[in-house]
Amino acid sequence: MLNYRKANVDDISQLIELRKKQLLDEGIDPNIDIDTELYNFFEEKLNEDTLIQILVEDGREIIACGAIVFYDFPPTYTNKTGKKGYITNMFTKEDYRGQGIATSILNKLVDDAKEFGVSKLWLGASKLGRPVYKKFGFKESDEWLELDVE
Repeated sequence: MLNYRKANVDDISQLIELRKKQLLDEGIDPNIDIDTELYNFFEEKLNEDTLIQILVEDGREIIACGAIVFYDFPPTYTNKTGKKGYITNMFTKEDYRGQGIATSILNKLVDDAKEFGVSKLWLGASKLGRPVYKKFGFKESDEWLELDVE
């Protein structure tokens, strides 16, 4: 029986390890140490209540996770509150994939987003995750661009 729960500051060390596994799974080279930065991020966002991280446990082992980070933007005609949620940190251990766990996490995150008054969600999808998000109802758009500032 899988247990779904929200992470808290006591889980930060596990959140750091899960995030690094997710990045490795996406093929990102671990060429720098990001532990301090991850710790600071999770501590700040969890204490501000601007991050909800769902953990899925099989017994005492965390086998999957997913998160939503809340941001405030100026209101628009298509987003009256201006509140948006960014879906991130989605990871399921290989042996547990294909069982609907990521979809269950997404459902919980969407419910949390509604409680926070968020009407717009966005994410950056890996090749592995893209089919899950599209099946869930996420649509690709041309609106999101990135700029590396050095």
